[in-house]
This record gives sequence, C-alpha cells and structure tokens, in this order.
Amino acid sequence: MVTAEAHHSHRDVSGGWLRPAVFGAMDGLVSNLGLISGVAGSSASAHSIAVAGMAGLAAGAFSMAAGEYTSVASQRELVLAELDVERRELRRHPEDELAELTEVYVARGVEPALAREVARQLSVDPEQALEIHAREELGMGPDDLPSPTVAALSSFGSFGVGALLPLLPYLLGATALWPAVLLALLGLFLCGAVVARVTARPWWFSGLRQLVLGAAAAGITYGVGSLFGTALA
Repeated sequence: MVTAEAHHSHRDVSGGWLRPAVFGAMDGLVSNLGLISGVAGSSASAHSIAVAGMAGLAAGAFSMAAGEYTSVASQRELVLAELDVERRELRRHPEDELAELTEVYVARGVEPALAREVARQLSVDPEQALEIHAREELGMGPDDLPSPTVAALSSFGSFGVGALLPLLPYLLGATALWPAVLLALLGLFLCGAVVARVTARPWWFSGLRQLVLGAAAAGITYGVGSLFGTALA
C-alpha cells in the first residue's frame, strides 16, 4: 500500500506582522538607548536624562508612525492607480490581455494551445482576470493592499515599547546609566532572538548581534555626549 508523504512546510518568509513589530521595537531600543547614553555622558542630571528620554520616545514614535503611514499610503495609491489601468485595459483590449496572459504561461513551459485555453477560462470572470494580471505584472493582488493606519499604529506602538525600556529605570528613580543599558541590551538580545524565527540564523547569534550593535551605539553616543558636554561646559 502506497501512502502519501507528509508535505513539507516553509517558514513565513515575509515575516508577517512579527518582523516589522520586532524591528520597530529594536529601532526604539537602539535610538533611545543612544539618546539617553549621550545625555548621560554629558553629566546631565537624572531628571534631564528622563526628560530627554521621554522626548526621544514621543518624537521617535510619532516620526515612525508618520513615516510608515506616508510610505504605505503612497504605495497603496500607486497600486490602486495601476489596478485602474489594468482594469481599463481588460475592458478595452480583452484580446490583447488574453494574449499577454497566454505568453506568461507559455514562458513557464505550458504548451501554447493549453496556455491559451487556461488563460481564456481564467479570464471569464473580470475580477479574477484583474487579480491574475495584477499578480503577474505588479506582484500584488487587489486584496493584498496594506492598511496605512494599521502600519502607522503598529510602528508607533512597537517603537514606543522599545524606547520605553532604557527609559524605565530613570522613571523608577535610577540615577546611574548602567540599569538602563542593562535592560536595553537584554531587550535587544530578546528581540534578536525572536527575529531568528523568520531567518535561518540560530537564536543566540541573532540575539548577540543585536546586543553588540546596541552596545556599540550606546558606547559611541556616550563618548560623543561626554566630549561635547566637556567642550560646552
């Protein structure tokens, strides 16, 4: 008796919601850790560091949200405009579009007669034809359009959570930099480990890579803050 083999599965190569959320959090972690370290390096008071960290969190989160909204909205508008062009061409020149789709299948190895029949059958429904042409020519279907609002809120939230970690010790009364650095580096390691879910790297490698990059950012900005704090004193 022949049994069917279990079909193999793949990782989510697009990353879904996980990748942008984690990268947004890492961006918040690194940028606010750098800002806090730079201000701390200038020998500022804990109160000044906390204020700078709050300002960095708010400014960065709003900037990320605005940038993401504009980027996704522009992409969406472009795709919608191209879909209108494709819809118009399907209505005005159906034979040309049928020939175009036939050529796509022929190029993939389907015999010409069969390719034309497949293209004809798929083109009977105008909406299905639009979706197929859009995926072949734009790489995206009408149902795949991203939401600018969701993208903006996701970026705002994930950046804010990341930026809060290095700030949290100061909000809880810390007067030294090391608790903020320790908490931020721990967060970066965890974020890097989570990113490993959508990559082929081991979790510890991704975690250590983010930790090292964050530590470098903190060290450099601390040095810059110390240098300018002394020079401007």
